[in-house]
Amino acid sequence: MTVEVLTFGCRLNTYESEAMRDLATKAGHAGAIVVNTCAVTAEAERQARQAIRRAHRDNPGARIIVTGCAAQIAPEKWSAIPGVERVIGNADKLKPETWAGLDAPPAPVTDIMAATETAAHLVTEFAGRARAFVQVQQGCDHRCTFCVIPFGRGPSRSVPIGAVVEQVRALVQAGYREVVLTGVDITSYGPDLPGRPSLGQMVRRLLALVPELPRLRLSSLDPVEVDEDLWRLIAEEPRLMPHLHLSLQHGADLILKRMKRRHLRSDAIALAERARRLRPDMVFGADLIAGFPTETEEHFADTLALVEECGLSFLHVFPYSERPDTPAARMPQLPVPVRKERAARLREAGAKAAARLFAARIGREETVLFEHADRGHTEQFAPLRLASGAATPGEICRLRVTAATGDALLAEAA
Repeated sequence: MTVEVLTFGCRLNTYESEAMRDLATKAGHAGAIVVNTCAVTAEAERQARQAIRRAHRDNPGARIIVTGCAAQIAPEKWSAIPGVERVIGNADKLKPETWAGLDAPPAPVTDIMAATETAAHLVTEFAGRARAFVQVQQGCDHRCTFCVIPFGRGPSRSVPIGAVVEQVRALVQAGYREVVLTGVDITSYGPDLPGRPSLGQMVRRLLALVPELPRLRLSSLDPVEVDEDLWRLIAEEPRLMPHLHLSLQHGADLILKRMKRRHLRSDAIALAERARRLRPDMVFGADLIAGFPTETEEHFADTLALVEECGLSFLHVFPYSERPDTPAARMPQLPVPVRKERAARLREAGAKAAARLFAARIGREETVLFEHADRGHTEQFAPLRLASGAATPGEICRLRVTAATGDALLAEAA
């Protein structure tokens, strides 16, 4: 029997889930089910609750352990679900002693706002993945009006550069060809470390100290916090993949101000223009919220237009979801059907943008990392499938794109 981990939410949760799988396995908890929750939306919480009930129904004798942001924020709510044996807070879930002590009486969830450091857990196994995730930062010091994540993750803390290098080097030695640096707010990396290194300085040192790493990606970036060292890497470092995911959230300045974001519409457009000047093959993804309180049709039109003006190709769209005790939850709300309808229109715009990108790649050669025998992702993170034949998962191949469907490129050997 193995430890089963059910993961909801972000890439950081993916990394932490593999760390917890390793810790629980080493502590002898085979057969346990760990549920790593997300608090970004009410829907994410609903899915996690549903998964817990299903796991309890299908495995009535299994010990079910719940953790993650939703569990950190409201532990009593999650511990009351039938079948849940224990709730573990975010500050304790990556500590070996937590998993070694599961047979002791449950300890209360600790105050995440008192956390002052984050320890990098060495993970060299990512189930079913050719790419690996490495945590470089934890927590958030910002207070966007719609977001509860700072109360689930605590203040911003950075992983020391040496620990990041050690993790990436071990992953390359384990056979991974691509690494994604992840965190809650990775562009806030460094001010709590000696010398106050920026994200770009950390990435530059990482690539210099692990020259055998073929491909590096970054998780979501704040548009106004990209430092000059990172800009130089975007321009000059081919191992930094030409795909940036941006935390944009909206396209109207008034809504951005009401969200308490740190950028304006013009900042997002300027970032996209600068990145493409430095790296003409750069492709962008973005997080966008539809139906934020007080959003008019004109405000929403600004977000739709931003897809074109920034040249966004991969959209992660959320219909606005009220989060308890947030300032946005006290603002005048839009009807839920309006939020869903606008989110659907935004997703449709995203699908058309992705289709345009795919069509533009037909006839070109692409370098592809295969996650499965018949499919993988290009350097721009476009999904690609083999028209025929098979590759080895984890292999990087040069292929010619022959066609495109609505959701992927089709290719054959170059």
